[in-house]
Amino acid sequence: MDSTRPKARILVVDDNANMRKTTALMLQEAGYEVRQAAGGPQALEAVREDTIDVVLTDMRMAPMSGIELVARLRELSPTTQVLVMTAYGSVQNAVEAMRQGAKDYLQKPFNEGELLLRVERAVEQRRLLAEVAVLADEFRKKYGLENIVGKSRALREMLARVVRVAPSDTTVLITGESGTGKELVARAIHANSRRAQRPFVPVNCAALNEELLESELFGHARGAFTGAVHARRGLFEEADGGTFFFDEIAETTPAFQAKLLRAIQEHEIRRVGENAPLRVDVRIVAATNVDLKQAIKEKRFREDLYYRLNVVPIRTPPLRERKEDIPLLVDHFLRRYNERNDTQKVMSQAALDRLMAYDFPGNVRELENLVEQAAALSPKDVIEVDDVQIDVQLPGSPKRRGASAAERAASQAPTAGVRPLSEVVAEAERSAIEAAIAHAGGRLERAAKELGISHTTLWRKMRRHGIKA
Repeated sequence: MDSTRPKARILVVDDNANMRKTTALMLQEAGYEVRQAAGGPQALEAVREDTIDVVLTDMRMAPMSGIELVARLRELSPTTQVLVMTAYGSVQNAVEAMRQGAKDYLQKPFNEGELLLRVERAVEQRRLLAEVAVLADEFRKKYGLENIVGKSRALREMLARVVRVAPSDTTVLITGESGTGKELVARAIHANSRRAQRPFVPVNCAALNEELLESELFGHARGAFTGAVHARRGLFEEADGGTFFFDEIAETTPAFQAKLLRAIQEHEIRRVGENAPLRVDVRIVAATNVDLKQAIKEKRFREDLYYRLNVVPIRTPPLRERKEDIPLLVDHFLRRYNERNDTQKVMSQAALDRLMAYDFPGNVRELENLVEQAAALSPKDVIEVDDVQIDVQLPGSPKRRGASAAERAASQAPTAGVRPLSEVVAEAERSAIEAAIAHAGGRLERAAKELGISHTTLWRKMRRHGIKA
């Protein structure tokens, strides 16, 4: 079994306790995560509560037979693979179960090798179905994945993990470099969960100081501090019943981390200036681009909070690991640009080849900026290679990979009366952000939507340009 993948979940259903426990033990020793049910009703409840990859069920059970269970499972969870166990002389019943949707059957008594072979095949079939499902347009629209663009293996494996963990209330830690779409993944987890109709509340921990962060999250009593003229509900209360997303969780202080740990463990908070606890029901999803294990060694992050958050880790792959997705992403960003600006911009193959040769240390966010920049600067509908202006070295940043010798030389050549492109673009970006915020009346969520970026990206750009909220 591939140790890099999440353990497949197997449900063993049999009213014979000895047979059920023996089969479950063989599967557990093979590395699977195994649940047990003594009959059909318990099996259906288990599938409703959790994501089950393979159901292994006996045929002769009461009050619900194996055939009836197969039919019910097909309606409840179409991609869950079902294997039926049948006694010698009852093969006809197994054939009927396969007509109802069972994947295969095992004839009792079976040996361990036969069991594991059939289960492994069923698990692989389930994985392939999940990968196909996460690429389907209707699935993406239904579960809010339409902005996660690509068909690379790295992306498929990540999305399959998202789909598997989303239905539960398990805490998720999303790690990945800046610009890889961690908030999009968090939103996809929420949209694919049982909490989808409840609030999704994101907070950028790096955008607020400790005192303000505590007040924003937990709320405060009237008079708790200077300027607190009214009591205020915190974001934890606003998120009750939904999902709370902590972006850049590593930017919090250890003192604040201790309070957050208590809130996660106890499912209760205390408003600043109050002693009475308030119960909250939220699912926690956190994200960081920092190596938290290194931060723990440096005493910048609490180890106990790390283990509380890192129940299910999900890594967002950098763009250089999925370059085959670049053409799809370019089409996606150009389509959005054209819709906003009523244009018909397309990218030439030469321009696309230049993007494909670049490593994108800023990942998808950098690609999006480059595409929009090229579309804005191109005087024609066809974006040519000279319109793709890749900054070799931004002020204060290390030299970037993927630039040619000519580009490196050009970046070092003195300019006479010509402003650097990065300076022009930064000025235009700042103006666009300020105009959007003014147009939205200071409402940042609305401003971000108008700009076509996430709320977190808006915060990050505001901080970079020194724009006050």
